[in-house]
Amino acid sequence: MSARFRHYLFGVIFIVIAIIQLIRKEYLEFSLYAVAGVTFIVNTLTSEAKLYHIKKQLVILTWILMVVTGILFLYLLQAEYL
Repeated sequence: MSARFRHYLFGVIFIVIAIIQLIRKEYLEFSLYAVAGVTFIVNTLTSEAKLYHIKKQLVILTWILMVVTGILFLYLLQAEYL
């Protein structure tokens, strides 16, 4: 299994968990897992040769999604345990 395929797989697993959270009506956890899954996928897209012409935009989008994931995680911790 290649490393690139593994990253796509992690992204899909996060999105499946997000769908499960949506069915359970836990919307905050849904948003966390969905954004994390999309982050994995977009981050892997940056290494695709076909998308080299938009690599800079993909890297910027990846960093934005990482920051959003971190903020959602911290907010989830605050909402769940305080």
